[in-house]
Amino acid sequence: MFARLTESSVGANAKRSWKTTLLSNAARAQNPKNDRRVLPVPNELIRKILEAGVCAPSGGNMQRWRFLVIRDPEVKETVGALYKRAWGEQVAPRYRSGEPAPGTSREQFARMLAAAEYLANHIHEAPVWIVPCLEGGTPTRTSGSSIYPAVENMLLAARALGLGATLTRLYLQFEKEAEAAFGLPPNVHSYALLPIGYPVGRFGPVRRVPLTDVVYGDRWGQPYRDL
Repeated sequence: MFARLTESSVGANAKRSWKTTLLSNAARAQNPKNDRRVLPVPNELIRKILEAGVCAPSGGNMQRWRFLVIRDPEVKETVGALYKRAWGEQVAPRYRSGEPAPGTSREQFARMLAAAEYLANHIHEAPVWIVPCLEGGTPTRTSGSSIYPAVENMLLAARALGLGATLTRLYLQFEKEAEAAFGLPPNVHSYALLPIGYPVGRFGPVRRVPLTDVVYGDRWGQPYRDL
């Protein structure tokens, strides 16, 4: 159904409603802990994901994004080793010595860490990586506003197509080495890595803290009462 709906088959209002429902359901069901089966992902699906990415807004509509699609095992092995190193040396010790993530029990947090460790050990096995990049100088605090909307679009599209995907940046602990492996020129920087494949098991609901814990009204700390 995702691929077949067109303006001619659905009225404009119905189409907008369908898209809203689809994206809402996809957002609620995204589960970045899904393992990736080592099954080839058709080029047609990757194209749909990329098309969703370039539909996103960017600053001034300049569209300086560039997307690197990686299937080469050698590149994935090289960057995967950097990712695993970053996890083992820097990230895993911090998580293991800290408190569970908000809204999760220690048991749930332990499962999340186990899934993250699995990803660190097997990320190179994902059939396809998409690496979102931006042309321009040194990244700044605002640079991500022109690339992360595209990333979110791609994650939602992957979910709608029945694929597992997640956004990760651990490899950027070794940014120079990773970007050299990607063959990026000096004026291009990567902002994330999206491993994509078929998930094992079913998508589950996300766990998040209540809106009342994170939304304020007019001033920081004041409750937003219309929730």
